[in-house]
Amino acid sequence: MLRTPAAALILLALLAPTSRAQDSGYPAVPLLSTGKDVVGETLHYPKGAAHVTAAIVTIAPGSKTIVHKHGVPMFGYILDGELTVDYGKHGTRTYRPGQALMEAMDVAHFGINSSSQPVRILVVYMGADGAKDVIPVK
Repeated sequence: MLRTPAAALILLALLAPTSRAQDSGYPAVPLLSTGKDVVGETLHYPKGAAHVTAAIVTIAPGSKTIVHKHGVPMFGYILDGELTVDYGKHGTRTYRPGQALMEAMDVAHFGINSSSQPVRILVVYMGADGAKDVIPVK
């Protein structure tokens, strides 16, 4: 469940294609429009009945995520803080508040919060029943 009006508005803007939203008279703020993820992979959806999960992920100062992949497309919007993500041979990228991204699916990666404030990210996993949103990589 989204707990802030800003997060709800961001999700509504994401779920309503810009041209349709504008044609319908709804306010729309484009955040991202792409068919590829941050490392250039073509987005692909899992098979099965659609299942969307939205969450706000918080990464504490000095912490890092596990090394992982995604079994489903994942949209991210940086609400607070600064996160550097290491994509291995694809390099690193640093994301700041107000930036939107489609995260890498098939490339193992991990995020690092090297700042003194928490990182908060609105994430939307566009999955299917039985598909894993996050897949740990050993």
